[in-house]
Amino acid sequence: QVQLVQSGGGLVQPGGSLRLSCAASGIIFANYPVGWYRQTPGNQRALVARIVSSGTTNYADSVKGRFTISRDNAKNVVYLQMNSLKPEDTAVYYCKSAYGFAELWGPGTQVTVSS
Repeated sequence: QVQLVQSGGGLVQPGGSLRLSCAASGIIFANYPVGWYRQTPGNQRALVARIVSSGTTNYADSVKGRFTISRDNAKNVVYLQMNSLKPEDTAVYYCKSAYGFAELWGPGTQVTVSS
């Protein structure tokens, strides 16, 4: 019942755009910071973007100016708009919310930026 559902991944060419969505059930997203992370094989998950309940955002240097995180509290959804995509952006992308003292992760979605 408490879960995050992701959508919006896929295959794009360099320079293209994708919008990832993370929809929450069982929790009120507006009350928590939410982050987008990405992971490639053999690497740890790395924070890409985060938005807190006030709306303040922060981004990894590698995506600043290209990615935008936002939330629609009425829909209980957090988005990651990804523009000017590069092959280096290829990864599995996960959304994450606070969940008590632990964390609630989405299932991940593949984003592939082909050369």
